[in-house]
Amino acid sequence: MKRGKSFIIVSVLLIGFLLTSCAPSSPTASPSSSPTASPSSSSSSEPILIGLQAPLTGAFAQPGQEAKQSVLIAADLINQKGGVLGRKIKIIVEDDASNPKDSALAAQKLVTQKVTAVIATFGSSVLQPAADIYEENKIPCIAYGATAVGLTMDKQRNYFFRTCGRDDAQGQVFAQFVKAKGFTKIAIMHDNTTFAKGVAEEALKYLKADLDSGKVKLVYFDAITPGEKDFSPAISKLLEAQPDVWFYTGYYTEAGLLIRQARTAGLSCPFVGPDAIGAEDFIKIAGLEYAKGAFYINSPNPSELNNDKAKEFFAAYKAQYGNIPTITSSPHAVDALYALVWAIGKASSTDPDAIANALHTQMEGCIGLTGPIKFTERGDRENYPFNLYQLDEEGNWTLYKF
Repeated sequence: MKRGKSFIIVSVLLIGFLLTSCAPSSPTASPSSSPTASPSSSSSSEPILIGLQAPLTGAFAQPGQEAKQSVLIAADLINQKGGVLGRKIKIIVEDDASNPKDSALAAQKLVTQKVTAVIATFGSSVLQPAADIYEENKIPCIAYGATAVGLTMDKQRNYFFRTCGRDDAQGQVFAQFVKAKGFTKIAIMHDNTTFAKGVAEEALKYLKADLDSGKVKLVYFDAITPGEKDFSPAISKLLEAQPDVWFYTGYYTEAGLLIRQARTAGLSCPFVGPDAIGAEDFIKIAGLEYAKGAFYINSPNPSELNNDKAKEFFAAYKAQYGNIPTITSSPHAVDALYALVWAIGKASSTDPDAIANALHTQMEGCIGLTGPIKFTERGDRENYPFNLYQLDEEGNWTLYKF
Protein backbone atom coordinates (compact mmCIF):
# COMPACT_ATOMS: atom_id res chain seq x y z
CA MET A 1 0.00 0.00 0.00
CA LYS A 2 0.56 2.91 -0.32
CA ARG A 3 -0.42 5.51 -1.29
CA GLY A 4 -4.39 6.38 -1.36
CA LYS A 5 -6.60 4.42 -2.96
CA SER A 6 -9.34 4.21 1.34
CA PHE A 7 -10.48 1.98 8.59
CA ILE A 8 -15.49 -2.27 20.62
CA ILE A 9 -16.58 -4.96 21.52
CA VAL A 10 -14.05 -4.95 24.35
CA SER A 11 -15.14 -5.24 27.93
CA VAL A 12 -14.94 -1.99 29.86
CA LEU A 13 -13.48 -3.91 32.74
CA LEU A 14 -10.78 -5.37 30.51
CA ILE A 15 -9.85 -1.97 29.08
CA GLY A 16 -9.67 -0.56 32.57
CA PHE A 17 -7.38 -3.39 33.60
CA LEU A 18 -5.15 -3.15 30.55
CA LEU A 19 -4.95 0.45 29.99
CA THR A 20 -2.66 4.17 32.33
CA SER A 21 -3.06 8.34 31.75
CA CYS A 22 -1.94 11.25 29.67
CA ALA A 23 -3.58 14.38 28.26
CA PRO A 24 -4.71 14.22 24.62
CA SER A 25 -3.26 17.63 23.88
CA SER A 26 0.28 16.40 24.55
CA PRO A 27 1.12 13.63 22.07
CA THR A 28 3.25 10.85 23.51
CA ALA A 29 6.05 10.90 20.97
CA SER A 30 9.80 11.12 20.95
CA PRO A 31 12.25 11.41 18.07
CA SER A 32 14.88 8.70 17.92
CA SER A 33 17.53 11.38 18.28
CA SER A 34 16.71 11.89 21.96
CA PRO A 35 19.96 11.39 23.88
CA THR A 36 18.78 8.76 26.33
CA ALA A 37 15.92 6.41 25.68
CA SER A 38 15.24 3.75 28.27
CA PRO A 39 14.58 0.18 27.14
CA SER A 40 10.86 -0.51 27.32
CA SER A 41 11.31 -3.55 29.53
CA SER A 42 13.82 -2.07 31.99
CA SER A 43 11.30 -0.99 34.63
CA SER A 44 7.63 -1.58 35.32
CA SER A 45 7.20 2.15 35.94
CA GLU A 46 8.75 3.26 32.65
CA PRO A 47 6.69 3.65 29.47
CA ILE A 48 6.50 0.90 26.91
CA LEU A 49 8.26 2.10 23.78
CA ILE A 50 6.46 1.51 20.49
CA GLY A 51 8.25 2.53 17.31
CA LEU A 52 6.47 4.24 14.44
CA GLN A 53 8.35 4.06 11.16
CA ALA A 54 6.64 6.33 8.63
CA PRO A 55 7.50 8.43 5.55
CA LEU A 56 7.47 11.90 7.06
CA THR A 57 9.41 13.27 4.08
CA GLY A 58 9.79 12.21 0.48
CA ALA A 59 7.18 11.06 -2.02
CA PHE A 60 4.83 9.52 0.57
CA ALA A 61 5.00 12.33 3.12
CA GLN A 62 1.26 13.02 3.12
CA PRO A 63 0.20 9.54 4.29
CA GLY A 64 3.22 9.37 6.58
CA GLN A 65 2.40 12.60 8.39
CA GLU A 66 -1.24 11.62 8.76
CA ALA A 67 -0.26 8.21 10.14
CA LYS A 68 1.96 9.92 12.72
CA GLN A 69 -0.82 12.25 13.81
CA SER A 70 -3.24 9.34 14.03
CA VAL A 71 -0.98 7.09 16.08
CA LEU A 72 -0.17 9.87 18.54
CA ILE A 73 -3.87 10.59 19.09
CA ALA A 74 -4.55 6.89 19.64
CA ALA A 75 -1.63 6.58 22.09
CA ASP A 76 -3.04 9.45 24.13
CA LEU A 77 -6.48 7.83 24.22
CA ILE A 78 -4.92 4.57 25.40
CA ASN A 79 -2.88 6.35 28.06
CA GLN A 80 -5.93 8.23 29.30
CA LYS A 81 -7.47 4.85 30.07
CA GLY A 82 -4.46 3.52 31.93
CA GLY A 83 -2.03 2.38 29.24
CA VAL A 84 -1.25 -1.33 29.41
CA LEU A 85 0.22 -3.44 32.22
CA GLY A 86 0.07 -0.33 34.38
CA ARG A 87 2.46 1.51 32.06
CA LYS A 88 2.00 4.28 29.53
CA ILE A 89 2.70 3.92 25.84
CA LYS A 90 5.41 6.13 24.35
CA ILE A 91 5.70 6.45 20.58
CA ILE A 92 9.21 6.72 19.11
CA VAL A 93 8.95 8.15 15.60
CA GLU A 94 11.43 7.50 12.79
CA ASP A 95 11.26 8.95 9.26
CA ASP A 96 12.08 6.50 6.45
CA ALA A 97 11.87 9.27 3.80
CA SER A 98 9.76 7.06 1.51
CA ASN A 99 12.68 4.93 0.29
CA PRO A 100 14.22 1.51 1.09
CA LYS A 101 17.67 2.82 2.07
CA ASP A 102 16.34 5.20 4.70
CA SER A 103 13.84 2.55 5.73
CA ALA A 104 16.70 0.28 6.76
CA LEU A 105 18.34 3.15 8.65
CA ALA A 106 15.07 3.94 10.42
CA ALA A 107 14.71 0.32 11.45
CA GLN A 108 18.24 0.20 12.83
CA LYS A 109 17.60 3.34 14.86
CA LEU A 110 14.43 1.87 16.36
CA VAL A 111 16.26 -1.34 17.21
CA THR A 112 18.93 0.75 18.96
CA GLN A 113 16.18 2.53 20.89
CA LYS A 114 15.10 -0.86 22.23
CA VAL A 115 11.48 -0.51 21.23
CA THR A 116 9.11 -3.28 22.24
CA ALA A 117 7.36 -3.36 18.87
CA VAL A 118 7.03 -1.32 15.68
CA ILE A 119 4.26 0.07 13.46
CA ALA A 120 5.60 0.40 9.89
CA THR A 121 5.20 1.81 7.10
CA PHE A 122 3.68 3.04 3.79
CA GLY A 123 4.96 1.23 0.70
CA SER A 124 5.86 -2.44 0.28
CA SER A 125 9.24 -1.78 -1.36
CA VAL A 126 10.05 0.69 1.40
CA LEU A 127 9.14 -1.75 4.14
CA GLN A 128 10.95 -4.85 2.86
CA PRO A 129 14.47 -4.13 4.20
CA ALA A 130 13.09 -2.88 7.51
CA ALA A 131 10.89 -5.95 7.93
CA ASP A 132 13.98 -8.15 7.67
CA ILE A 133 15.77 -6.10 10.32
CA TYR A 134 12.85 -6.29 12.73
CA GLU A 135 12.59 -10.04 12.14
CA GLU A 136 16.31 -10.57 12.79
CA ASN A 137 16.01 -8.65 16.05
CA LYS A 138 12.77 -10.38 17.11
CA ILE A 139 10.77 -7.18 17.21
CA PRO A 140 7.06 -7.57 16.42
CA CYS A 141 6.20 -5.35 13.47
CA ILE A 142 2.71 -4.55 12.23
CA ALA A 143 2.53 -2.98 8.77
CA TYR A 144 -0.21 -0.47 8.07
CA GLY A 145 0.38 0.41 4.41
CA ALA A 146 2.31 -2.44 2.79
CA THR A 147 0.15 -4.84 0.80
CA ALA A 148 2.60 -6.90 -1.30
CA VAL A 149 1.74 -10.60 -1.07
CA GLY A 150 5.41 -11.56 -0.85
CA LEU A 151 5.89 -9.83 2.51
CA THR A 152 4.09 -12.73 4.15
CA MET A 153 4.24 -15.47 1.52
CA ASP A 154 7.79 -15.36 0.11
CA LYS A 155 9.44 -16.09 3.43
CA GLN A 156 8.39 -17.04 6.92
CA ARG A 157 8.39 -14.03 9.23
CA ASN A 158 7.35 -14.93 12.77
CA TYR A 159 7.19 -11.33 13.99
CA PHE A 160 5.52 -9.67 10.99
CA PHE A 161 1.82 -8.77 10.75
CA ARG A 162 -0.32 -6.25 8.88
CA THR A 163 -3.62 -4.51 9.51
CA CYS A 164 -4.07 -3.63 5.82
CA GLY A 165 -5.16 -6.03 3.09
CA ARG A 166 -3.09 -7.65 0.31
CA ASP A 167 -2.46 -6.98 -3.37
CA ASP A 168 -4.23 -10.11 -4.52
CA ALA A 169 -7.53 -8.84 -3.14
CA GLN A 170 -7.16 -5.63 -5.17
CA GLY A 171 -6.38 -7.56 -8.34
CA GLN A 172 -9.47 -9.63 -7.75
CA VAL A 173 -11.72 -6.56 -7.44
CA PHE A 174 -10.37 -5.20 -10.74
CA ALA A 175 -11.04 -8.52 -12.47
CA GLN A 176 -14.59 -8.57 -11.09
CA PHE A 177 -15.13 -5.02 -12.36
CA VAL A 178 -13.90 -6.00 -15.84
CA LYS A 179 -16.28 -8.93 -15.99
CA ALA A 180 -19.24 -7.01 -14.58
CA LYS A 181 -18.84 -4.16 -17.10
CA GLY A 182 -18.09 -6.44 -20.05
CA PHE A 183 -14.76 -4.81 -20.88
CA THR A 184 -12.84 -6.76 -23.53
CA LYS A 185 -9.68 -4.69 -24.12
CA ILE A 186 -7.59 -4.25 -20.99
CA ALA A 187 -4.65 -1.96 -20.30
CA ILE A 188 -2.55 -2.54 -17.18
CA MET A 189 0.28 -0.19 -16.26
CA HIS A 190 2.60 -0.45 -13.25
CA ASP A 191 5.80 1.25 -12.05
CA ASN A 192 8.03 -1.76 -11.29
CA THR A 193 7.78 -1.26 -7.53
CA THR A 194 7.02 -4.33 -5.45
CA PHE A 195 3.52 -3.07 -4.70
CA ALA A 196 2.51 -1.92 -8.17
CA LYS A 197 3.94 -4.87 -10.04
CA GLY A 198 2.34 -7.19 -7.51
CA VAL A 199 -1.14 -5.72 -7.98
CA ALA A 200 -0.73 -5.85 -11.77
CA GLU A 201 0.32 -9.49 -11.71
CA GLU A 202 -2.48 -10.45 -9.34
CA ALA A 203 -5.01 -8.82 -11.66
CA LEU A 204 -3.68 -10.91 -14.53
CA LYS A 205 -4.06 -14.08 -12.45
CA TYR A 206 -7.73 -13.37 -11.85
CA LEU A 207 -8.26 -12.55 -15.54
CA LYS A 208 -6.30 -15.56 -16.79
CA ALA A 209 -9.26 -17.73 -17.76
CA ASP A 210 -10.85 -14.96 -19.82
CA LEU A 211 -7.50 -14.03 -21.36
CA ASP A 212 -6.81 -17.65 -22.29
CA SER A 213 -10.26 -18.07 -23.84
CA GLY A 214 -9.95 -14.85 -25.83
CA LYS A 215 -12.96 -13.30 -24.10
CA VAL A 216 -10.67 -10.54 -22.86
CA LYS A 217 -7.57 -9.19 -24.60
CA LEU A 218 -4.61 -7.55 -22.89
CA VAL A 219 -3.84 -4.68 -25.26
CA TYR A 220 -1.26 -2.98 -23.03
CA PHE A 221 0.98 -4.21 -20.18
CA ASP A 222 4.01 -2.07 -19.39
CA ALA A 223 5.73 -0.01 -16.72
CA ILE A 224 6.47 3.68 -16.28
CA THR A 225 9.35 5.08 -14.23
CA PRO A 226 8.42 6.62 -10.86
CA GLY A 227 9.53 10.21 -10.46
CA GLU A 228 9.20 11.16 -14.11
CA LYS A 229 6.93 14.06 -15.05
CA ASP A 230 6.29 13.55 -18.75
CA PHE A 231 4.53 10.30 -19.65
CA SER A 232 3.85 11.12 -23.30
CA PRO A 233 5.47 7.94 -24.71
CA ALA A 234 3.38 5.67 -22.48
CA ILE A 235 0.20 7.61 -23.17
CA SER A 236 0.82 7.45 -26.93
CA LYS A 237 1.00 3.66 -26.65
CA LEU A 238 -2.22 3.62 -24.66
CA LEU A 239 -3.95 5.72 -27.32
CA GLU A 240 -2.80 3.29 -29.98
CA ALA A 241 -4.06 0.31 -27.94
CA GLN A 242 -7.54 1.85 -27.48
CA PRO A 243 -8.38 0.01 -24.24
CA ASP A 244 -11.87 -0.25 -22.74
CA VAL A 245 -10.41 0.23 -19.26
CA TRP A 246 -7.02 1.34 -17.92
CA PHE A 247 -5.69 -0.02 -14.62
CA TYR A 248 -2.71 1.89 -13.23
CA THR A 249 -1.39 0.03 -10.20
CA GLY A 250 1.17 2.53 -8.86
CA TYR A 251 1.04 5.51 -6.51
CA TYR A 252 -0.83 8.81 -6.44
CA THR A 253 2.12 11.01 -7.41
CA GLU A 254 2.39 9.45 -10.87
CA ALA A 255 -1.31 8.60 -11.11
CA GLY A 256 -2.29 12.26 -10.91
CA LEU A 257 0.08 13.23 -13.69
CA LEU A 258 -0.89 10.24 -15.82
CA ILE A 259 -4.62 10.84 -15.76
CA ARG A 260 -4.19 14.56 -16.44
CA GLN A 261 -1.88 13.94 -19.40
CA ALA A 262 -4.00 11.07 -20.73
CA ARG A 263 -7.26 12.99 -20.60
CA THR A 264 -5.60 15.99 -22.25
CA ALA A 265 -4.36 13.68 -25.02
CA GLY A 266 -7.86 12.32 -25.59
CA LEU A 267 -7.88 9.00 -23.73
CA SER A 268 -11.38 8.72 -22.29
CA CYS A 269 -11.67 5.11 -21.08
CA PRO A 270 -12.32 4.47 -17.36
CA PHE A 271 -9.24 4.85 -15.16
CA VAL A 272 -8.85 2.50 -12.19
CA GLY A 273 -6.20 2.78 -9.50
CA PRO A 274 -5.26 0.78 -6.38
CA ASP A 275 -5.53 1.93 -2.78
CA ALA A 276 -2.29 3.89 -3.25
CA ILE A 277 -4.02 6.68 -5.22
CA GLY A 278 -6.51 7.61 -2.52
CA ALA A 279 -4.52 10.50 -1.06
CA GLU A 280 -5.89 14.02 -1.48
CA ASP A 281 -2.79 14.89 -3.47
CA PHE A 282 -3.98 12.65 -6.32
CA ILE A 283 -6.78 15.14 -6.98
CA LYS A 284 -4.49 18.13 -6.46
CA ILE A 285 -1.92 16.80 -8.90
CA ALA A 286 -4.44 15.73 -11.53
CA GLY A 287 -6.95 18.53 -11.10
CA LEU A 288 -10.54 17.59 -10.36
CA GLU A 289 -11.50 18.35 -13.97
CA TYR A 290 -9.36 15.40 -15.09
CA ALA A 291 -9.62 13.17 -12.01
CA LYS A 292 -13.41 13.09 -11.66
CA GLY A 293 -14.92 9.80 -12.71
CA ALA A 294 -11.77 7.85 -11.80
CA PHE A 295 -12.15 4.62 -9.87
CA TYR A 296 -9.97 3.23 -7.15
CA ILE A 297 -9.89 0.06 -5.09
CA ASN A 298 -9.62 0.38 -1.36
CA SER A 299 -10.63 -0.95 1.99
CA PRO A 300 -13.36 1.09 3.71
CA ASN A 301 -12.65 4.83 3.78
CA PRO A 302 -12.23 6.56 7.16
CA SER A 303 -15.59 8.31 6.73
CA GLU A 304 -17.29 4.90 6.56
CA LEU A 305 -15.93 3.72 9.93
CA ASN A 306 -18.48 4.22 12.68
CA ASN A 307 -18.04 1.75 15.52
CA ASP A 308 -17.62 3.10 19.06
CA LYS A 309 -13.84 3.03 18.96
CA ALA A 310 -13.80 4.84 15.61
CA LYS A 311 -16.19 7.50 16.89
CA GLU A 312 -14.01 8.10 19.94
CA PHE A 313 -10.84 8.32 17.87
CA PHE A 314 -12.29 10.58 15.15
CA ALA A 315 -13.72 12.94 17.78
CA ALA A 316 -10.27 13.30 19.37
CA TYR A 317 -8.55 13.67 16.00
CA LYS A 318 -11.03 16.28 14.79
CA ALA A 319 -10.69 18.23 18.03
CA GLN A 320 -6.95 18.56 17.39
CA TYR A 321 -6.77 18.82 13.59
CA GLY A 322 -10.19 20.11 12.55
CA ASN A 323 -11.16 17.09 10.45
CA ILE A 324 -10.82 13.33 10.34
CA PRO A 325 -8.06 11.44 8.51
CA THR A 326 -8.58 11.15 4.77
CA ILE A 327 -6.15 8.34 3.91
CA THR A 328 -7.20 4.74 4.45
CA SER A 329 -3.81 3.68 5.77
CA SER A 330 -4.17 6.03 8.76
CA PRO A 331 -6.83 3.92 10.53
CA HIS A 332 -4.69 0.88 9.74
CA ALA A 333 -1.79 2.52 11.60
CA VAL A 334 -4.05 3.20 14.56
CA ASP A 335 -5.30 -0.38 14.49
CA ALA A 336 -1.70 -1.61 14.52
CA LEU A 337 -1.24 0.21 17.83
CA TYR A 338 -4.52 -1.12 19.22
CA ALA A 339 -3.52 -4.65 18.20
CA LEU A 340 -0.11 -4.34 19.88
CA VAL A 341 -1.62 -3.00 23.10
CA TRP A 342 -4.17 -5.81 23.10
CA ALA A 343 -1.46 -8.43 22.53
CA ILE A 344 0.81 -6.98 25.24
CA GLY A 345 -2.12 -7.11 27.64
CA LYS A 346 -2.99 -10.67 26.70
CA ALA A 347 0.64 -11.72 27.02
CA SER A 348 1.05 -9.83 30.30
CA SER A 349 4.53 -9.16 29.04
CA THR A 350 6.68 -7.11 26.69
CA ASP A 351 8.62 -10.21 25.69
CA PRO A 352 8.64 -10.31 21.86
CA ASP A 353 7.83 -14.01 21.60
CA ALA A 354 4.92 -13.64 23.99
CA ILE A 355 3.60 -10.65 22.03
CA ALA A 356 3.96 -12.43 18.68
CA ASN A 357 2.21 -15.49 20.07
CA ALA A 358 -0.66 -13.36 21.34
CA LEU A 359 -0.97 -11.64 17.95
CA HIS A 360 -1.21 -15.07 16.34
CA THR A 361 -3.52 -16.78 18.81
CA GLN A 362 -5.24 -14.40 21.25
CA MET A 363 -6.86 -11.66 19.15
CA GLU A 364 -10.46 -12.79 19.58
CA GLY A 365 -12.38 -9.73 20.82
CA CYS A 366 -9.85 -7.14 19.66
CA ILE A 367 -11.69 -4.32 17.90
CA GLY A 368 -10.04 -1.47 16.03
CA LEU A 369 -11.30 1.46 14.01
CA THR A 370 -11.77 -0.87 11.05
CA GLY A 371 -13.49 -3.63 13.01
CA PRO A 372 -12.28 -6.96 14.40
CA ILE A 373 -8.52 -7.50 14.18
CA LYS A 374 -7.27 -11.05 13.75
CA PHE A 375 -4.27 -12.41 11.87
CA THR A 376 -3.61 -15.54 9.87
CA GLU A 377 -0.76 -17.90 10.61
CA ARG A 378 1.38 -15.90 8.17
CA GLY A 379 0.47 -12.57 9.78
CA ASP A 380 -2.06 -11.30 7.21
CA ARG A 381 -5.25 -9.56 8.28
CA GLU A 382 -8.17 -11.98 8.30
CA ASN A 383 -11.29 -11.34 6.23
CA TYR A 384 -10.64 -7.73 5.34
CA PRO A 385 -12.66 -6.36 2.41
CA PHE A 386 -11.77 -4.19 -0.57
CA ASN A 387 -14.35 -2.06 -2.36
CA LEU A 388 -14.48 0.01 -5.53
CA TYR A 389 -14.93 3.79 -5.24
CA GLN A 390 -15.53 6.50 -7.83
CA LEU A 391 -14.54 10.15 -7.62
CA ASP A 392 -17.56 12.42 -8.01
CA GLU A 393 -17.68 15.97 -9.35
CA GLU A 394 -17.28 17.43 -5.86
CA GLY A 395 -14.07 15.49 -5.29
CA ASN A 396 -15.51 12.83 -2.99
CA TRP A 397 -14.83 9.12 -3.31
CA THR A 398 -18.17 7.31 -3.24
CA LEU A 399 -18.81 3.58 -3.04
CA TYR A 400 -19.44 2.12 -6.50
CA LYS A 401 -21.61 -0.96 -6.66
CA PHE A 402 -21.43 -3.25 -9.65
